[in-house]
Amino acid sequence: MLDAQDPNLRILQQAKQQRSLVQPRIPLGSRGTWKGVQWEVVGFQQVTITVDEVPYSWKEYVCFNPFHGFFYLTEYEGHWNVVEKLRRRPDDKQADSSKLKFNGLEFKHFQSASAVTTFALGEFPWEVNVGDQVRSHDFVSPPYLLSAEVTEHETTWSLGTYTDSNAIARAFALTSPTSSPVGVLANQPNPHVKSARAIRRTCSYLMLALLVMLIGNVVMSKGAVVFDKQFQFDRAQGDTTALVTESFDMGGRVSNVAFFIQTDLENDWAFFNLALIDEVTGQAIDVGRQVSYYNGRDTDGSWSEGSRHDNFKLGAIPPGKYFLRIAPEGGEVNGRVVNYGVRIRRDVPSYTFYVLAFFALLVPALISWAPSASFEQRRWAESDHAPVSATDDDSSDDE
Repeated sequence: MLDAQDPNLRILQQAKQQRSLVQPRIPLGSRGTWKGVQWEVVGFQQVTITVDEVPYSWKEYVCFNPFHGFFYLTEYEGHWNVVEKLRRRPDDKQADSSKLKFNGLEFKHFQSASAVTTFALGEFPWEVNVGDQVRSHDFVSPPYLLSAEVTEHETTWSLGTYTDSNAIARAFALTSPTSSPVGVLANQPNPHVKSARAIRRTCSYLMLALLVMLIGNVVMSKGAVVFDKQFQFDRAQGDTTALVTESFDMGGRVSNVAFFIQTDLENDWAFFNLALIDEVTGQAIDVGRQVSYYNGRDTDGSWSEGSRHDNFKLGAIPPGKYFLRIAPEGGEVNGRVVNYGVRIRRDVPSYTFYVLAFFALLVPALISWAPSASFEQRRWAESDHAPVSATDDDSSDDE
């Protein structure tokens, strides 16, 4: 008859209870095929770290093949890694370095913690006991996880590769489905990177095409001066100041024209009614432009407002003979005579379209970056290098 007070019985009961709470997702003895090799699961352990007094546990599986030795699987919150032990250390660096290089890849330090074996079952290629503790250092370069387990006697390096849970389920013919991944694992590949890169690449090609078009526009634009005359506006003459210029030729292709109005205004303003008129058809394009310039000094020093000149463009003007009708008006009372000039250039480079198109292409590039950046923020929020939020700062100040 068993004595309920027997300490050996209590140990057996505790072990049975713990075993019922920690169940391997892949049962011991299961066989599966990975990369063409058949493996058998011979060992299982649960490893726990504690961060800010909160325990986090993951599961490790030892797989064995008599001809190929061991390989390992780890699972945390539905995320899986296929792990291989390394025979050489990366770049002969210390395990607590901030960055390491291995196989041509740069790994960034993610987390360091004391890892404790909290459950073990089956066979292992090393002696395992509940309570065994190592100092672990993890470095990431998705989809890879470079880990160092440090004890008083040795440092063991391993390389994990993030693996889809469905691939693990197929390899070991699991009847019960694996749980869906929760959160973001340290070395989980960013699912938004490819689409974001594709969008940015497309936008880059389009920006390059815009640049080629702009260069072509500048090269093909003649920018020839087709009209350049000086005039006077005498306020005393009233409406009789309206004038009609001699005709001038605008040849070449259908293109824009650029107007430049230069004045000698001084603390004054003037409004110019201009009409570009086709000599053959009589069709007119009317434009009104105001030019004003004021300046002076006050207690804060000298100041100025406005400009003595103005410029604007008219687009898609057909070739032909044209003349101008100019009717200036307005100005300060008792204003003096205004000297002004009008210069017209034909077929000048236009940059507005290209600038707007450039910024328009930046929009999808920036939008595509946002999900990827959010994913990385969630990844590093679980690390030793998590960015400090404003809320955390406020909490620290309150303390």
